Amino acid sequence: MGEKKTARPLRADAERSVRAILEAAERLLSQDPGASMEQIAAEAEVSRTTIHRRFAHRQALIDALALSAARQLAQAVDDGRPTTAPPLVALHRITANVLQVKGAWTFALSLPATPGSEAAALHEEMARHCLTVLDRARAEHLIDEAADLPWLQRVYYALLGETLHGNPTDPTTDPDTLAARVVDTLLHGAGPRN
Repeated sequence: MGEKKTARPLRADAERSVRAILEAAERLLSQDPGASMEQIAAEAEVSRTTIHRRFAHRQALIDALALSAARQLAQAVDDGRPTTAPPLVALHRITANVLQVKGAWTFALSLPATPGSEAAALHEEMARHCLTVLDRARAEHLIDEAADLPWLQRVYYALLGETLHGNPTDPTTDPDTLAARVVDTLLHGAGPRN
């Protein structure tokens, strides 16, 4: 019987190289989705040998980029404490955290997750957390009890997307200020305030 091999952790210098490659890939691919491995290596200031040693081919690099971004996004959601923080606090913190991560990893997070992959599982878990926070907000009467939560989730995602890609002349870039706008719009719409 053969033992299942587990991946050994990377040495610190190898981990830095991988991080530099992924960050360079995000920068270049967001500007030019056809950027080559060699261009990415140059942007990351690593040798062609290093990038090919870490990533057997371009798709492996793109898959690693998508997974890294999904992990960072999942951590941002977890840091908002979706199941334990008061719902309004969780919604605001998660929104601010997500805006920060999505703003830094727009290319990687625009990639569709391969079904059955770790990235796909992370995205599914984040969607469940979103519904949990919305359900908790409904239980606290922050959301109407008859609200369709899957629809509200789609509206929330649309607000996040518009916040990230909307008006480029908007001077507000602070994640907390933007999160307050998103949460206020989600919970109150554009109707008059009492």
